[in-house]
Amino acid sequence: MKRGDGPYREQGPWQVYRRLLAYARPFWPILGVALVAMIFEAAAAGAFTLLMEPVIDQTFVEKNRRMSLWLPAAIVGIFLVRGIATWVTDTGMARVGRGVVRRLREELMAKFLAMPSAFFDVESPARLASRITYHTEQVAQATSESIKVTIADSLTILALLIVMLVQSVKVTLAMLLIGPVIAALIAVVGRRYRRINSSIQESVAEMAELGTQALAAQQEVKLHGAHVQEIARFSRIADSNRRLNIKVEATRALSSSLVQVFAAIALATILYIAGQEALRGRLDAGAFVSLMMAMMALLPSLKRITNVQSVIQKGVAAATGLFALLDSDAERDTGTRTLARATGDIRFRNVGARYVDAAEAALSGVSFEARAGTVTAIVGRSGSGKSTLIRLLPRFYDVAEGAITLDGVALDDYRLADLRRQIAMVSQDAMLLDDSIAQNIAYGSTGEVDEERVRAAALAANAMEFIERLPEGIHARIGAGGGLLSGGQRQRLAIARALYKDAPILILDEATSSLDSESERLVQDALERIMHDRTTLVIAHRLSTIEHAHQVLVLDAGRLVERGTHAELLAAGRDYAHLHRMQFREAA
Repeated sequence: MKRGDGPYREQGPWQVYRRLLAYARPFWPILGVALVAMIFEAAAAGAFTLLMEPVIDQTFVEKNRRMSLWLPAAIVGIFLVRGIATWVTDTGMARVGRGVVRRLREELMAKFLAMPSAFFDVESPARLASRITYHTEQVAQATSESIKVTIADSLTILALLIVMLVQSVKVTLAMLLIGPVIAALIAVVGRRYRRINSSIQESVAEMAELGTQALAAQQEVKLHGAHVQEIARFSRIADSNRRLNIKVEATRALSSSLVQVFAAIALATILYIAGQEALRGRLDAGAFVSLMMAMMALLPSLKRITNVQSVIQKGVAAATGLFALLDSDAERDTGTRTLARATGDIRFRNVGARYVDAAEAALSGVSFEARAGTVTAIVGRSGSGKSTLIRLLPRFYDVAEGAITLDGVALDDYRLADLRRQIAMVSQDAMLLDDSIAQNIAYGSTGEVDEERVRAAALAANAMEFIERLPEGIHARIGAGGGLLSGGQRQRLAIARALYKDAPILILDEATSSLDSESERLVQDALERIMHDRTTLVIAHRLSTIEHAHQVLVLDAGRLVERGTHAELLAAGRDYAHLHRMQFREAA
């Protein structure tokens, strides 16, 4: 059983970054608008410094009273344009960044659900979920923040350098005068940040929970062919998270724009006062020009240009790991044969299986036949290979030797989705969604849920007994992992799901091992109903539940050591009889 992730060819940082930037290509209209806004932002910075010449000439030298009123207004207008341009730039780049994150998250989720089961033997769902959530955030900054800083600040520096070379303009320190106003604005914006970030944290937690849930239950997702459904559910939450993050960026951009406008108003006030002082002869031109030149220091832009490299490197490091996963080999699905509904004849021919890096084979030389409509029980000590055997049938793992056929055709020859459509599974730990009972029973089905069919399946599974007591009936939500239900109720919902799927092959993996006597009676009664006319493979913990099986397979250390009916194996007095006596003594 191979892990399934093929070799990843190492790529250089620039190659990784180019591939990362390609994710922003679909957003070129937004990028174009943001670029235009950056040009306006840089031009506004240059226009402001250029305006210093008439300010000096008309106010301090010519003492033009009319211009001393219009020039401050012109500066307010320039900064208003710059504020709007900044808001457009920041919001546009935020949309690009969040769009890239959403696309990456959806691709990762789809890739993980397409990976072979052996992949999840070495990768924990929680770690994969953190890559979906945290690593993609690092990538977002590398594709949006770094582009914005690099282009916007480069344009600003270029515009200022041209003006400085022509006019010798420098930066201003007068913005310190609006410190109290900016502090008040930051306090207001801070409260909004906290409110939105609280929602973002909830959405991230919900996204991590859904991602972990789907990845932990990836075998059941595959078995029911629910890839599209799970990706759609994840996409809705990812889109909500995207919108909340855009709100944060829009708020930050608005606060930045307002700060600039307040600064322009303060500057205009300073200009007016300075002009009046100049008219009265109390302020000379040299002092005023010195003040204005200080306003447009290049240090902030230069600092951001310098620091953006670290952001890019973080994004490249995160993207390298993500691309390695995206480039890994998915489940092998080379079969071309379609299958509408199987008869259910299963045959194992000298089957062997081995896990990655395992010292010994999990199965070796296993051969048996399960005819259509019969019940085959599989028993043995812990670690004997029972679970491995049943997981070969839906091809969660591939055989290392021998062959398995369904209706005389090798499993590899069937399309994977068609093969898994023939199989329903009820395991000890049923995977249930934080959704309604109806949605859980109809899990994996396409189109509208057939409520009559849901009720019929629930009735046959002895589940209507507790569903009818719920205020909302089949539309009642059951909590995360079915936490609002008892163990027996969860198992009966899992049986109802298998009935709803109506597959010709049924796998029962210790479905009653953890239940109390009353729950076990109800579940066992439902199981006997669902097993009718289906080819059933049962892993049984309690041997008393398989007395009527058509055949019993006894495994030990990965080998088939006994086969026969319950009565035949008891009479033989070997391994099965020994297991039966041990359980009888424990029960006594």
